[in-house]
Order: sequence, then structure tokens, then C-alpha cells
Amino acid sequence: MVAPMQNAAMLWTGGKDSSMALYEADQNGCCISCLVTFAPPQPDFLAHPMSFIKMQAQALALPHYILPISAPFEKSYEASLCRLRDEMGINCVVTGDIAEVDGNPNWIRERSRSVGMNVHTPLWGRDRNALLRQLLDRGFKARFSCVNRRWLNESWVGRELDDSAIAELCAICEQTDLDMCGEEGEYHTLVVDGPQFTRSIDIRSYSKCATDSLVYMNIHELEFVAPAPDAGATDVASLRG
Repeated sequence: MVAPMQNAAMLWTGGKDSSMALYEADQNGCCISCLVTFAPPQPDFLAHPMSFIKMQAQALALPHYILPISAPFEKSYEASLCRLRDEMGINCVVTGDIAEVDGNPNWIRERSRSVGMNVHTPLWGRDRNALLRQLLDRGFKARFSCVNRRWLNESWVGRELDDSAIAELCAICEQTDLDMCGEEGEYHTLVVDGPQFTRSIDIRSYSKCATDSLVYMNIHELEFVAPAPDAGATDVASLRG
């Protein structure tokens, strides 16, 4: 738990875990003042396009800040956290981390400890299957944006994360070392709607692209969809290509 009304920043990727953590932190009484994405000088995130993240921030009615990072990364992250603390009055960062990755200490917690920043990880240690079920129960809607072909084939890209997908992930998990929440990079998601969204995002057009090990969604067109009762009204998004 965190102290009520802490001035917190949500470390944002646009995926299911950061979206769920934002919701949980709010329920825990944490005051989220902004979304923050750490990114290299010219970010090109395959799984979480910056154009999509900007639309999420608009839908969530929260300011979004991109903080640059570069090598040496330890010092760069710590400098950015100091900037949040000193220039914006942030005293807590919230992350969607669930567990250690490859047995390594949590990166943000280690960097934050060095600069005296509090860290809140509301999803930490939670059961994977239960988290996915809660995601759906709370009204989040997410699409698979990138998969690692070691575990999932290209048919998963663009697919909705729903009951059927969770059942298939369970089956794959029983036969392989897949982490059901994708903590080892098995897959990534983009959240298009949720309980805190003022309007949903429609991924109207995309293609599938591949690297040696990954298949990802290359988005061409996005659109805001107004909530009911104005369900018929839409705003054409700023991304076309």
C-alpha cells in the first residue's frame, strides 16, 4: 500500500500491466498526476507505438511525459527519476511489474532506491491467471500487439485478449515455459479501453510485420470512439500511414 494522496507518476507502456496497475494504484488511494515513458532519443517501440500511447493519455485525461534515456542506463534512469522528483514534485512511481525477470532485481526499484523515490508495484507477486481474469472483469479491453514466435504464432497479433485467448494461453503454459502474463517477453498488448478511459481507441487498420523472432502490429489508422450514449460519434485519429 502507498500513503494516500502521494504525488505519483505512472510508468507507462500502454500495455495491460501498466493499465491494470494504474487502476489498482488509484483504488489504493494513490494520486496519479501523470504518465511517464522512459525512451531513447528516437523511440521506435514495436510493441507499444508512441502514437498509440499519446492517444491513451488523451483518453485517460492525464499528461504524458517522455523522459529520454541513454547509456550508461543506470545513471540515465536515475537522472530522469531525479527530474521527476525535483522539477515535478513526484515522490512515488507506480509500475506494472509483476515479478523479477530472469532472476534480476527489479530495475526501477533499484534505480529509485538510489535517489530516494518511493515505488508502488500493486501487481507484484499476483497469480497470473487471476490477473488476466480480473483484467477482463474490470472492463479492460486489450489487443495483442507483438508476440515472440518461440511461443505464439502470427495469428495472435491483433487478436483481442479475451476468455478464449486466456484459455489458450493456459493450455500453452501447461506444455511450455510460457509466462501467462508475458513477463519474459512472450507477448505484449495495447489497451484500447478500460474503466478509466473517457473514450475507447479503435485500431482501424494495421499490417503484420516480422523480425527474426517477433511478429508485431504495424498500425496504420487509429480512431477515438465516443462512449455511450454518443456511441455513433467518432473522432478520426491523427495516425494514418
